[in-house]
This record gives sequence, structure tokens and C-alpha cells, in this order.
Amino acid sequence: MASKYAYHPGNIAHSSATEVDQTMAPSARSLGIELLPMEGATSCGAGIIRQANDILQVTLNARNFAIAESMGVDILTPCAATAGNLHEDLTRLKQDPLLLAKTNEVLQRTTGLTLKGEVSVHHLLHVIVEDIGLEKVSNKVRNRIGFKVAGFYGPNIQQEGACGDDDVFDPQYLEMLIDSLGGSPVQWGSRTQSVGVPGLFSEEPTVLRQIASVIDDAKSEGADLIVSACTLSHTALDIYQGKASRSTGISTNIPVIHLTEMLAFAFGHYNNRLAQLKTRIAVIGD
Repeated sequence: MASKYAYHPGNIAHSSATEVDQTMAPSARSLGIELLPMEGATSCGAGIIRQANDILQVTLNARNFAIAESMGVDILTPCAATAGNLHEDLTRLKQDPLLLAKTNEVLQRTTGLTLKGEVSVHHLLHVIVEDIGLEKVSNKVRNRIGFKVAGFYGPNIQQEGACGDDDVFDPQYLEMLIDSLGGSPVQWGSRTQSVGVPGLFSEEPTVLRQIASVIDDAKSEGADLIVSACTLSHTALDIYQGKASRSTGISTNIPVIHLTEMLAFAFGHYNNRLAQLKTRIAVIGD
């Protein structure tokens, strides 16, 4: 029987990274996950709305939580930034009865919804390892990921309560998943570092140095490929890697793909894109 979740794809999957949604759907089918659309759900705020209006972000996410509660299921997302931001706001609401009451007043007045705080937020990686199991994942593999893969977590889900039973400071779930898909996981120190996405428009030189440093670390450990569990961080690591190289003089030429893409390729979906990835690795890799 399929596991059912309210599906929150994250911000980037709606815009510049439609490949996340495209590869999430077949990957979920292969894993036995049923994705239920959250009608009317909004952005998690990406930690950016909070900088201007903290209460607005909490209230917007409270609405997201109330939508999932009304569906009777937990929230699932493939984006570490979304999972982390949702977790932070849900924790605040659960731990602060006054904040929850004030937020519910707004929700009732504007949407008719009420949040009880009974919903939970899960990242796809943790559901795969803890609920589905890596043995089942291995049995679904049709195309082994035969590369040295650096798994990038990002910082958002590496907090107590947001990373499942994985280690907050030394996570291993992504490496375990890469291994189960036939890849060779790379151990590298920067896999939980920030690449500074919120600062791209205000502190770009600093962010470009962060991006170059993270990529350089992966390459120095022999990675052929970076797989990101955070769709927001993927934007910086992929789209901005050329600019980061020009700004810092550090070589940053390495393919970067989403976690959902790696899963879809391994399960036999989008074989043409897998072929293109193999070409990219052969052509642009050192």
C-alpha cells in the first residue's frame, strides 16, 4: 500500500527547476509514495520573508500546515531548504501556545482553517531511508549510478528534529542512498555547508566564494558529480558555478543534479537525460 503525503515541491520546482517536479513524480511511483497536491499552498518563505516580516512567514506556513492537516496527512518535500524552514516555523507554533492562538485567529478570519499542530514535515531523503528502506530502493534500480558522487545536504535540514534519525553533525543518509543506487559516495567536509543563496543579491562576492569553496572541496575528494538534496542550493551550485569560477579563479566545472533526478535515472526513467548526464561528466569533468 502506498504511503500518502501532502506534497510541497518547494519554491524552485515551480519556476527555474521544473525538472524536480518532472522527476519527483516517477520516482515516487517507483518508491510506492502517493503524492497528494496541496491546493492553495504557498512558498515556505525560504527564510527570506522572515527577514522582512517574521510573523508573515509563520502565518503563511501555518496555512500550509493547516491545509495538510485538513487532508489528514504529513507534508513531504524534496527540498532541504523547504523542509528546514517548515520545520522551524512548525516547531515555533507547537512550542508557543500564544503564537499558535494568534496565528489561528488570522487563519480563521482569512481562510476558515485552524491549525492543531498535529502535522509533521518530512524530507524525501529521510522517508526513503527510514520508512521505505534502502533494500527496497536497491531492488528498484535499473541503471546503476556508476560515478563518484558527492552528496550535498545543505544546512537547513541539519538541525534537531528536521533530519530524521540521521546525525545532525555528521549525516550519512545521502551517502547510504547513493551507495544503494550503485554510486560511490564521496566523503567531504562541505556537504552540510551553506552556499549563501539568500545573499546572492546583496553579498554576491561572498556567496560566489562560498559556492567555489564547496565545489572545490567536492572535486578535491574525487567527485565526478554533485547531487543536491536542496533544490534552492542546487541553483547556486549549478547556475552560478561559472561565475564563481571567474570571480575566484577556482575550477568549478562539475555537473550538479537534484536528488530526484538521481532517483529517477536509477529507476529507469528519463534514460535520454541519463545519457546526457554521462556526456556532461565525460566532457566537463577534470
